[in-house]
Amino acid sequence: MKVVNSLKTLKSRDKNCQLIRRKGRLIVINKKNPRFKARQG
Repeated sequence: MKVVNSLKTLKSRDKNCQLIRRKGRLIVINKKNPRFKARQG
């Protein structure tokens, strides 16, 4: 899982990426291709 400053750019990398909020953190998840996982902070 990558930790990055900007999740908006990572969300646009793949059409299956979803931006969600867990425990106050923004997370990008991708069920089809888990290598796009990322969190902010």
